[in-house]
Amino acid sequence: MSATPEAVRMLRHFARAAAHRWRLGDDFHEALSVIVTELVSNVVLHSGSPWVAVAIKVRGNTLTTQVRDGGRWKHRPVRRQEPLDAHADCGHGLGLVESYATRTITRRLEAGSVVVAEIVMPAQRGRPSP
Repeated sequence: MSATPEAVRMLRHFARAAAHRWRLGDDFHEALSVIVTELVSNVVLHSGSPWVAVAIKVRGNTLTTQVRDGGRWKHRPVRRQEPLDAHADCGHGLGLVESYATRTITRRLEAGSVVVAEIVMPAQRGRPSP
């Protein structure tokens, strides 16, 4: 979808719907929501990409979120600080993603980048396969 501020809200909703459909616990709803919000926000704010793509899957006991873009990261010489940043839904960076994820992988591609965040979940009986 287009890499706009609205994409953050829409893709967060998509992530929560997937977690609900797969009957993941509330902790995983929150983790998935934070991961998608942060990674999509990074694309919108920093990559210059016209689009963003999110893929979420559960395989075995691993919940994987992949966010891909077609832009180039713009590096800031200093961290952005604005009065509204303190209460923003985003802007806490990859550190927040890494606090939820078991493993995070960032790859730059010829055109764009992809970030993969994995969460290892305890085995749950009765959870349907995605």
